[in-house]
Amino acid sequence: MSNLLLYIGSAIIILWGIGHVIPTKSIVSGFGAISQDNKRIITMEWIAEGLTLCFIGVLVLIVALFDGYQNQTAVIVYRMAAGMLMIMAGLSLMTGAKTSIVPMKICPIVKTTVAILFILGSLV
Repeated sequence: MSNLLLYIGSAIIILWGIGHVIPTKSIVSGFGAISQDNKRIITMEWIAEGLTLCFIGVLVLIVALFDGYQNQTAVIVYRMAAGMLMIMAGLSLMTGAKTSIVPMKICPIVKTTVAILFILGSLV
């Protein structure tokens, strides 16, 4: 059961990360007429968040596949990944979730849900 929670959480956050990276060009275009430097910064940050989410998901997935949930180091990885997701959820809640963009409003919920799955996966 623990591994299943970890696999589900990993899949969700990897897909959410991919969902950040794919629409980057249209997201940046949505900011309208801004300087080239600002476009580059937004592009960098948008892709960085997507890659970070994918990395967290892949890290937990690989550790779960190879070490399961009984290894103390694996438990630390799952809980630290959950902690990072909670920090990212807090950041999203204070920034993007205050916009009118629905995916940005959902982002803290997705991150928090996956963090809970990772914590539960490390306990069961």
